[in-house]
Amino acid sequence: MANTYVMAIDAGTGSVRAVIFDESGSQTGVSQREWTHSEDPRFPGSMDFDWTTNWGLVCTCIKEVLTKTGVAPAQIAAVSTTCMREGIVLYDGAGNEIWACANVDARSNTEVGELKKISGDLEKEIYLKSGQTFALGALPRLLWVKNKLPEVYQKTVKVGMFNDWLIYRLSGGNSGGVLAVEPSNGSTTGIFDLKKRNWDRDIARRCNIRDDIFPEVAECGTIAAKISKKGAAESGLTEGIPLVVGGGDAQLGCVGVGVVNVNEAAVFGGSFWQYEFNTGTGKTSPKCDVRVNCHAIENSWQYEALAFNPGLVMRWYRDAFCQEEKRAAEARHTDPYAIMDKEAMKIPAGSYGMYCSFSDVMNYIAWRHAAPSFLNFDLSAEKFNKYTFYRAILENACMVTLGHLRLVEEATGNRPSKVVFGGGAAKSALWPQILSDVLGIPVEIPVVKEATALGAALLAGKGIGLYPDIRETAKKLTKIEKTFTPDQKNAEIYAGSWETWREVYGAQLALSDKKLTRYMWCAPGL
Repeated sequence: MANTYVMAIDAGTGSVRAVIFDESGSQTGVSQREWTHSEDPRFPGSMDFDWTTNWGLVCTCIKEVLTKTGVAPAQIAAVSTTCMREGIVLYDGAGNEIWACANVDARSNTEVGELKKISGDLEKEIYLKSGQTFALGALPRLLWVKNKLPEVYQKTVKVGMFNDWLIYRLSGGNSGGVLAVEPSNGSTTGIFDLKKRNWDRDIARRCNIRDDIFPEVAECGTIAAKISKKGAAESGLTEGIPLVVGGGDAQLGCVGVGVVNVNEAAVFGGSFWQYEFNTGTGKTSPKCDVRVNCHAIENSWQYEALAFNPGLVMRWYRDAFCQEEKRAAEARHTDPYAIMDKEAMKIPAGSYGMYCSFSDVMNYIAWRHAAPSFLNFDLSAEKFNKYTFYRAILENACMVTLGHLRLVEEATGNRPSKVVFGGGAAKSALWPQILSDVLGIPVEIPVVKEATALGAALLAGKGIGLYPDIRETAKKLTKIEKTFTPDQKNAEIYAGSWETWREVYGAQLALSDKKLTRYMWCAPGL
């Protein structure tokens, strides 16, 4: 297929991107637009999704990347989509969007309480079948719409996710567009039977939610529709291009870095950190402490443990305390984090015994995080300078990741022999080394930087027969830029401090539980 390309459209939390790849998996060009999700002043914690404005931004990105690369629309052989997970869109009988919220919408505290009153065991029973609790799923949000916007609820005919919304709009929208949810993102609703990879209407009925609003399910990598005349006119693409079912961002990120086989793992470090571990069953954890999702590959699932805010904590620390480094970086045309990393390398492993509490190890059934804090430092400016505090933040994120590796190992009986580390944190010269030291296994840094978009592009190619075996193709295209291996001395230091860190964090969490300090984050209804 000479001179042909595939396109991935990625609807992330903070921006949307259109990315073009050639058939060898090399990125040809990207166009990106930031978007925001506004809070409805009537409903604190809400995060509304503006489908009209945001569809315009999607089309702008598509047109711009075609112009920038010089790729003709007719050269795009297939399009696939990916997105932030958990966000939902509701449609009426005419096919119009009537309500939508983004992924971390937190308006449904009351509804979580209402669900828990149905039965004290309901959340656990739903988790064991779906892999989800009420913390992030769609159930409390749908119940919120039922309670607070009954007129919208009554008009609702279908519910979907953002990646299938993109295909729906490209295939015609309210003029005959095709709406089909796929398992990797659909499973994050909490209304899926993991093992069957399909909707579980009994879960909806048990939660007093309508069971007649669920569209068909199509597996990732299958053709859902083709670009319609209307979709072509709005996007600048060519009518008739196949639209291939994509998947959730974390799952496609794993495909993009070659984490496609059982017992393989990846860590994606950004605003949130995700630890993903592949399994061959839809089995969940008896303790209900870790999330389980469908993978974007058929007959494959993933344990997922989430760490809240490591990237945001880093940005806060940089902006609050490292103005000098920001000025120096601007003058040297480098990244302030690179300067901070270099200085933090001079601080010994363990940060002179200092600990900090930000994100906790995941406890999905009772998910909350202690108030941010630094502990066990003294007034020695030589030892406890700003780079010691910086290194402690790096170490804290890695300790949380070790906790996640152990959670998954306890649930599955398996741990990976190595991890692939992607996302913005993987650019650091220090963080990957600390991660390797803490986990005690090699950490590989992939060359590809747009892993999620590449995963979507590979599925687009699979849908049209360009890549018959997605596992084989992902492995073939994955290139490792650098491998970090554990420093034995540092690994011993971190292994020795693990139990202490857990006790220290537990004490900090107890303070927040007693309302003496404020949680950094707490799931709705707790």
